[in-house]
Amino acid sequence: MAKVQVTTTINREETELLCEPRQTLLEVLRDELELTGTKEGCSTGDCGACSVLLDGDVVCSCLVLGVEAEGRDVVTVEGLAEGGRLHPLQQKFLEHAALQCGICTPGFLVAAKALLDANPDPTEAEVRYELAGNLCRCTGYDKIVRAVLDAAAEMRGA
Repeated sequence: MAKVQVTTTINREETELLCEPRQTLLEVLRDELELTGTKEGCSTGDCGACSVLLDGDVVCSCLVLGVEAEGRDVVTVEGLAEGGRLHPLQQKFLEHAALQCGICTPGFLVAAKALLDANPDPTEAEVRYELAGNLCRCTGYDKIVRAVLDAAAEMRGA
């Protein structure tokens, strides 16, 4: 199958790549661009492990074709950190031990970033609701929710 040229912005960098029309954005990120932070969990959009931001919206990259990224802005978990500094969400996940095996962590971080971009002062219920599309089999959810709330407070300067 002939590859298609795609021009997109990934993690604040304009990127040109070649991909097959049937490749998912997840496959393009991991296999073509070697951005392996985004994880493959279920390949059906049910677990959230492959979540990325596409034009600021959380999407399951296993359900989006790579060619659909043409002209769009993609942010992966690697794009959360800037200038060698972890994003406050990443730092709080470490401080709160909100991860174990790590498969779900990138999806939770990306979804939490979208939440805090839209609502910098969420309630616990709002955090739980917005993260409901992400499944974790190791930690439970309390440490994850606490990490997001703590990051939100830090980002607000509270």
